[in-house]
Amino acid sequence: MKNLAVAFSGPSNSGKTSLIVKISNFLKDSYQIAIVKHDPGDKATFDQKGKDSWKFEQTGAEVIVASPTRTTFFSHKRKELDEIIRIFDDFDLLIIEGLKTLPLPRISIFRNEIDESYFEYSNAIAIDDSIDLTKYTIPDNIEILDLNNTNSIIEWVLKNSKKVK
Repeated sequence: MKNLAVAFSGPSNSGKTSLIVKISNFLKDSYQIAIVKHDPGDKATFDQKGKDSWKFEQTGAEVIVASPTRTTFFSHKRKELDEIIRIFDDFDLLIIEGLKTLPLPRISIFRNEIDESYFEYSNAIAIDDSIDLTKYTIPDNIEILDLNNTNSIIEWVLKNSKKVK
């Protein structure tokens, strides 16, 4: 497995981040994982206010912070997926949170209710017991996964991820 990508979408507070963390923690010993999080509200901040990296980011410059254990990159310019892939360079699995129109295999996550506008972009949906499926007509091409069964979601990810590099 090398240079594969998969995406997760869903409304706020549906559990996207929690699921991605579970998947990443499970796979991290066997695969190099890279994650891209979409911030549609442009609310993400870099480092803590007053710290050097925060001051650098405030200048509008492209900033990379290198330390003995990590490298952090912050850009003020929108990057296309192929540019992001080049930044990550070496990965087995790229997991994207959000960016629902990117043409990648995608699981949309729902709790309490399903937003059917996601069906157009979804290959699978992950739901929990709070969803009453009798209220919805799920298209035949969309697989239904149990949000609480991380192993089955990981199997879906490993089977359906798309080569991107």
